[in-house]
Amino acid sequence: MPETAAAFTIDLKPADPLLEATGRFDFTKDWTGGMTGTSTGLMLSAGDPSTGRAGYVALETFQGEIDGRAGTAVLQQFGTMTDETTLYYEFVPGSGTGELQGIKGKLKLDGHDVEVSYQL
Repeated sequence: MPETAAAFTIDLKPADPLLEATGRFDFTKDWTGGMTGTSTGLMLSAGDPSTGRAGYVALETFQGEIDGRAGTAVLQQFGTMTDETTLYYEFVPGSGTGELQGIKGKLKLDGHDVEVSYQL
């Protein structure tokens, strides 16, 4: 599976909650490196991050290039904070367009630095 390194900056804005006892955030990301472009998304969260116990889900639509291949793809995230933090971050199957059609793979975060493993 090919790999590429990328990084992003994020503009995260609180929005009106969609469900009781949850938080909602709208965001945009600017991507650089092997994944260049922008993405827009929505994050829902619950729990108490100040105590280290919370969770979130997010969907974002990326538009740009991955290693020079242009198109769009949707990314999904699922994260939990407990004694053991877990994070799943991957391309949504069937969401790729253009030269990213058929993309599948995972993203690994280290802060805002990302290792992207993908297959077309």
